[in-house]
This record gives sequence, structure tokens and C-alpha cells, in this order.
Amino acid sequence: MPPTPEPAVITDIGQIAVRVLDVDRAVSFYRDTLGLRFLFAAPDDLAFFDCGGVRLMLSRGTQGEHDHPASILYYRVDDIHAAFATVRDRGARVEGEPHVVAKLADHDLWMAFLRDTEGNVFALMSEVRTA
Repeated sequence: MPPTPEPAVITDIGQIAVRVLDVDRAVSFYRDTLGLRFLFAAPDDLAFFDCGGVRLMLSRGTQGEHDHPASILYYRVDDIHAAFATVRDRGARVEGEPHVVAKLADHDLWMAFLRDTEGNVFALMSEVRTA
């Protein structure tokens, strides 16, 4: 039997970095298209947003190991159809319309995939309770 693991030292996500090519253009997208709250800018082309208590950092990421596409971020929304329409109409490039990806015991998991102005894929996700 494996030993009992030590208690987790990680409690939550404090910040996520997203690589962008044009920080000003990306700031406009994340602020105006996604509606995230802009927190502050810092030297070296860094911009920070609040996303439900998690800080999102936009960075040029031009140095070696940081020069790669972003991981896919999944933004939780209450009404996926309304959120999708809003973000699409504000200029996000659609990769996939809202659709059910999993039917679970008490809810359906919906997702829609889009791209930001920097070519990064992101998703909207909604857990829709079933009767």
C-alpha cells in the first residue's frame, strides 16, 4: 500500500500567463471583448487582469522557453449561448459553436472554442444542471 501523501501545499491558482504578440491589442481584446477587469500594466510589456480572483498576465514571452502558444484557458460562464454570442459579436474568432461535451449525472458540460487576437485558443464552459 502506498504511503499517505503529505497535505497539499498548493491551495489555488494565483496567476496564469498568456503569451501574446501585441500587448496593447491583447489588452483591448481581454478588456473589451471578454470583459475582464484590467488591474494594471507593468514594465516589459506586461498587463494584468482579474478573472474571478485569478490574475491573468499577458506577456510578450519572447525569451526561449516562454516563446510558445498559450495553454487553453476555460472561462466559466452561466449562460454559454449568451456569452458566446457576446464574445463572438465583439470580435473573437470562432473555432467551435457551443456544444455538449459530456452528459453527467446531474449536469451537461457545454463548451465553445474561440481565438483571441493573438491566435490563442480559449474556451467558454458552462455546467448546465439537468432535471
